Amino acid sequence: METICERAAAAAPAVDLATGLVRLARVVQDVFARVSARHELTAAQARLLCVLTEGPRAMGELAAILGVEKAAMTGLIDRIERRGLVQRTAVPGDRRACRVELTPSGETRALAVHDEVGTDLGALTSSLSATRREEFLRAVLDITHASYETPVTPPDSSVS
Repeated sequence: METICERAAAAAPAVDLATGLVRLARVVQDVFARVSARHELTAAQARLLCVLTEGPRAMGELAAILGVEKAAMTGLIDRIERRGLVQRTAVPGDRRACRVELTPSGETRALAVHDEVGTDLGALTSSLSATRREEFLRAVLDITHASYETPVTPPDSSVS
C-alpha cells in the first residue's frame, strides 16, 4: 500500500538539482530576511554585522565580501553607525583609511541574529532523520568548500 508521502512525491513535478538549489537558496534568504526584520535590520545590515563578528574589516574588504560598491558600503555603514551598532576606527599610518568594528550593542545584535537564523533553519530540517541531516550537512559543506576553491571569474566586460 502506498503512503501519503509516496503519493505526494510521485505527484510532485520533477525538479533538477539546479532548480532545487535555487529554491533552497531562496528559502534561506527568506529566513534571514525575516530574522533581520525582527531585529529591525535589513538583511544587508544583518549580514554586515555577522561578518564583523570575525573582527574589524576595512571598508573595501567589506564591500568585496558583501558584493557591493564602496559607495553603497559607505551608506550602509553610515546608517548602522548612527544606530550605535558599529564604529569606524582610524588605521595607523593611513589618515584616509578606516576599519569598521562592532560596538558591544552591535555584537549583541549580530549574535542574536545568528542564533535565531540557526534556530529557524534548524527547524527546516527537523523532519529529517539524524542520518539524513548529517548527509545533508556533508553535502552542503562539500559544495561550499568547493565553491571557495573555485573562484568565480566575472565575465570579461570588454567583450560585447
